Amino acid sequence: MTANINSPADYNNKFPPVGSSRRQEKAWVKPTLIGIALGYLALVLFIPTLNVFYQAFRKGVGPFFANLTSPDFLHAAQLTLVISLIVVPINTVFGLCAAWVIGRHKFPGRTLLISILDVPFAISPVVAGLMIVLLYGRVGWFGPWLDAANIRVIFAFPGMVLATAFVTLPFVAREVIPVLEEVGTDQEEAAKTLGANDWQIFWNVTLPSIRWGLLYGVILTNARAMGEFGAVSVVSGNIAKKTQTLPLFVEDAYKQYATQAAFSAAVVLGLLAVVTLVLKEILERKTRIKEVEE
Repeated sequence: MTANINSPADYNNKFPPVGSSRRQEKAWVKPTLIGIALGYLALVLFIPTLNVFYQAFRKGVGPFFANLTSPDFLHAAQLTLVISLIVVPINTVFGLCAAWVIGRHKFPGRTLLISILDVPFAISPVVAGLMIVLLYGRVGWFGPWLDAANIRVIFAFPGMVLATAFVTLPFVAREVIPVLEEVGTDQEEAAKTLGANDWQIFWNVTLPSIRWGLLYGVILTNARAMGEFGAVSVVSGNIAKKTQTLPLFVEDAYKQYATQAAFSAAVVLGLLAVVTLVLKEILERKTRIKEVEE
């Protein structure tokens, strides 16, 4: 019995191309994976974020701004800002030095140094805070010397700076090292041949080449410094109007059943995160444009 085939369409319907059924079977895979990803993001990110904003503005805009002008909130925000203003420049300088040593030199122990640089990524911030307490506390290694000099580190501002500096240590170096390795040394060697000294080479050749990676690292360092909770909570004591940063204020206010104040502060931290993401995206686009132009 012979099938009536009068056109190519009839042929394709009768004898579908090899692999077409397989493509049809796989057509559902992409929408399913996208749906799973969106559902997961909705559960862990979108819905909690919307709830934070809802709780912050539930009683109106007036109470929201009233919470942001309370003395406890203002002191916590000011302390967070001061710690960031201290830690970010310090880790920027350290990150540049570490990146220069690792990216421009080959030496024994280089891999070990890179691994040590990643230690703040590998351990819990709470463990980092405990390490600082064991070093600088009253019964720590340096505790007796600090007591003799009447210097208080733990449950005081210096300990909070140390904890924040530790957890934000790798960001600048980790962003600059790959850029230095990709740029290479040709331009720097050419500048040295023309008589430029090391300082001139750094400012006029190296820094312009790594500026986007450096700014990216600075933004990430600042974001982590302003949002750090674990290590700072261990070494600060969380004393209102003394050693309470903005993340600690959120926890303390929630525990004291001042839920709207807690959510109002959380909104501020969330907006800081959004600003960080926007700046991150801008820098990434500028980096891609620069790569295309080159």
